[in-house]
Amino acid sequence: MFKIMIKVISSVLIGLLLLVVGVVVLMPGIHISSLPMMLNVLTGSGADTSDHTLIRELQSTEGYSISIYARGIANPRMMWQAGNGRLLVSSPKSGEIMQISDTDGDGNADKVTSLLKDLHRPHGLEVHQGFLYVAESNQVGRIKYDAGSGKVSGDYDIIIDELSDNGNHWSKTIRFDEDNWLYLSLGSTCNVCEEVDARRASIMRFRADGSDGKIVARGLRNSAGLAIAPWDGSLYATDNGRDLLGDNYPPCELNKIEQDQFYGWPYLNGDNDIDPDMGAGHESLQNTAKVPVFQFSAHNAPLGIYFSEHLKKTALIALHGSWNRSQPDGYKVVALTWQQDGTITSRDFIWGFLKDGEIIGRPVDITGDGRGGYFVSDDYARIIYHVSPNKQKNEAHYAPSFVSATKGISLEVGLTDDLLARKGADLFIQMNCGSCHSGEASSQLSLGQVSSRYTLKTLADYFLTPTPPMPQFDLDLDARQQLAHYLIRENSD
Repeated sequence: MFKIMIKVISSVLIGLLLLVVGVVVLMPGIHISSLPMMLNVLTGSGADTSDHTLIRELQSTEGYSISIYARGIANPRMMWQAGNGRLLVSSPKSGEIMQISDTDGDGNADKVTSLLKDLHRPHGLEVHQGFLYVAESNQVGRIKYDAGSGKVSGDYDIIIDELSDNGNHWSKTIRFDEDNWLYLSLGSTCNVCEEVDARRASIMRFRADGSDGKIVARGLRNSAGLAIAPWDGSLYATDNGRDLLGDNYPPCELNKIEQDQFYGWPYLNGDNDIDPDMGAGHESLQNTAKVPVFQFSAHNAPLGIYFSEHLKKTALIALHGSWNRSQPDGYKVVALTWQQDGTITSRDFIWGFLKDGEIIGRPVDITGDGRGGYFVSDDYARIIYHVSPNKQKNEAHYAPSFVSATKGISLEVGLTDDLLARKGADLFIQMNCGSCHSGEASSQLSLGQVSSRYTLKTLADYFLTPTPPMPQFDLDLDARQQLAHYLIRENSD
């Protein structure tokens, strides 16, 4: 049995390697920094980016600051703010819906629980009329949810089943409109092709119990983000343009969804340009297909969309970022604002996930916190960020880490970077660390390079089995984290 498992694991790893090599051969201009991103796309694995690096590099528009709300969640994707300090997050990789709570109301997460388990790649979610709805890759289910207690009860009932989830874009997203219609987006099986299952590359509409399903919009390659505009109740959907036509074409899209309309894919791109592979013979569609209301740069991969209650006629959209451009692009949250003349302008809202070609995060979804701020999910760094209004600077408020189907490290809850470092300084003195570790840069035991050699996590782990002649101290996880914060902060440039 063990030998069989080894063979299976080896075959999977070899297959992934060959797939990556194949993409590089097909796209010879691909940038080397995109290779970790390709593995992230293929496996759903994340990056071990230190909190120190994230808080130092990430920036937000004036009037907001960024903190780390929760980390270590396997592949965090779509979110729903459920009230009473609770945030629901889907994790397709672990098959769970997590509930992240701020029980004391101080703006920092202090509890993470698994609300639903053993789901089949859950993605979209929403709480509606006392039910938690979840879009799994092959079905949609619902269960009673009490917003007061934050608990589910009764059976998890499948209301839409037998959805295909083969091919590239298996994820499903849901959203209710003001008339209680449930909208469901289903991505395409491929980069560019004619679908066998007419439901793929479409948006469908159902009643709240899953009945009366019908396709209401076609030709949408991968509309992973859905949102209702509060000023007129219109449904908007982000859409990812096709690949393998170069760095700068075709654009990704924001579409206003109208009943029984066609949006171009796979025959048309952008402003109804004929697709070079699939468009011949379909020129007549140029006269009838709906064009996007806004175009993003090619391969920016817009995903989650949220209409802000506090920014007039503005949608915040997470750009997951390119994995197949010769120079990476995207990797930020933008604010799109509808002007009086109907045009839409764009500005950066959160950025810094990409700097000098280095990728440290990939925003997926954004939602409000109910207090004028926002939550942002990042499936690459496995983090939920909190974007708060009217704070002076970015802060690292470390929340509990939920570890499931992935490696992770629990972090002390509710403690700022300053407080952790102060506790670490006390430990440094109590343990008489200074008797060996000189402050002189020329000393063999100098701590001068600790911040460049270690992250907070790797330094905390190092204390478990330090390299001789350093003795091994009996430190619990909290003490190791405190000491790591102090040493990295004191020895950073």
